[in-house]
This record gives sequence, structure tokens and C-alpha cells, in this order.
Amino acid sequence: MELGEKIRQARLEAGLSQRQLCGQEITRNMLSQIEHGTAKPSMKTLQYLASKLGKPVSLFLEEQTVVSPNQQIMETARRLYDAGDFLGAAQALKDYRQPDEVYDREKGILSACTYLALARQAMEQERWIYARKLLEKVEDNTAYCGELLQRQRLLLLGKLGQPVSLPSLDEELLLRAKEAWNQGKTARAQALLEAVEDQTDPGWCMLRGEIYFRSGQFREAARCFHGAEKAYPRETAQKLEHCYRELEDYKRAYEYACKQKK
Repeated sequence: MELGEKIRQARLEAGLSQRQLCGQEITRNMLSQIEHGTAKPSMKTLQYLASKLGKPVSLFLEEQTVVSPNQQIMETARRLYDAGDFLGAAQALKDYRQPDEVYDREKGILSACTYLALARQAMEQERWIYARKLLEKVEDNTAYCGELLQRQRLLLLGKLGQPVSLPSLDEELLLRAKEAWNQGKTARAQALLEAVEDQTDPGWCMLRGEIYFRSGQFREAARCFHGAEKAYPRETAQKLEHCYRELEDYKRAYEYACKQKK
């Protein structure tokens, strides 16, 4: 059965008209041409139609269908990378031809991962110049790199002695501090908080205030809770009332008691 016939049959089985299947993605005229075999959908269009029809894309592809001239190259590169043959994967990717709307993004990510792995191997072998060149190749694929791959590249450049500006670790440190606090590891939570660069962040202030509060350092706790007051008005009002009662500042304690009733 031809592709157009498969799509038409699936549409009829789903009880959809051509207009309903098209939605805002493709025109009714284009769908009609696809169903009659006078036009071929792009991979993006085929994925949309399959999703709308509740069918896997593979249903509409013949076994020998080639969705991209780079399909075999990507399959080979993936297999070699997964097997730990990073040099082989890099060699396979040299035959890749751009642009390719199907594989360009995956190729960029796979290239970055491959060159990072090769750079690590080169550094283990003390081939510093080669490692630096490989990391330059990673930089060529930065449009496709996520934050994690970027961080790995910068860390390796730092090990090579190159000045780098690493992204902040504040978010991760704060999450780890909260985890330590929830596990009752107060000293660890405090140490992690001290490593945070932005100590004006409301989340940082709230957790630091909790640590001071638990240890009975109410003046320091109040200072921190004030830093979190706008972001956590309910939680801080209760804590601040308690802090000011302990500090015998009953006027301010009353003020925060009233805020809890609003």
C-alpha cells in the first residue's frame, strides 16, 4: 500500500475529515495531494499526521524508505558511539551533509559528545594540543549543545590551563543544600549554602534562616527571613513572629502575628 493510501485509510478509521486532520499545520490541498500520491510529506509533516492519527510514524514508512540521505551515516555513528568507538563515530560523521531537517540537531549533539569523549582520552594520554583542537570542534557545535555539554567543555578547557568563565552552580548548590537539610545534615546544608554566590536569593535566605532558627540564633534568622519575605510571605510571617517574641520585640511580633490573619 502506498503512503498516501495508508494515511487516507488511517484518517477514515479515525473518523476524521481532511479539514480536521489538517488543523493549523498543513493545508487541505496539500493533504489531498499527499493522499493521492502526487506530493510527499516532509518528515515533520509525517510526524504531525501520525501524532494526529494516533499511529506510529513507522506505520507510514516502507521498510526500505530512506527518510534522509544521512540516515545510514547517523545509524552507523550512533552504533559506534554506543560501542565506545568515538574515533570511528567521528570518522563516520565526516560524511554527513548539511542541511538536513531530519538529523541536523542530532548530528550536532552527537558530534559534541563524540569530540568531548575524544578530548578526555587525549588528555589521559597527555596529548594536550590535540585535546584543545578537539574542544574547538565541540565549540563549532555549540548551537546544538545543552548547558551540560557546555559545562563539560569548559571544565576540560580549564584543566588544560585555559581561562574560562563557568556558569553559576548556585541552583545546584541550593538544591543540594535543601536535600541535606531535609535529611537532617545541618552542617552539610550550611556548607553548601556558604558556597552559593548569590546569597540574596529568596530560596537561599529562607533556608539559611531555617538553619539559624533551628539553632536559636533568632536575630540572624530574622535577617534572613526578611530577605525571603516577598517570595514566601506566609512562611516568613510565622517565623518572624516567633523570632521577635524570642528577641522580646513584642511590637514587631504583634505586627507579624496580624499579617498571618490577613
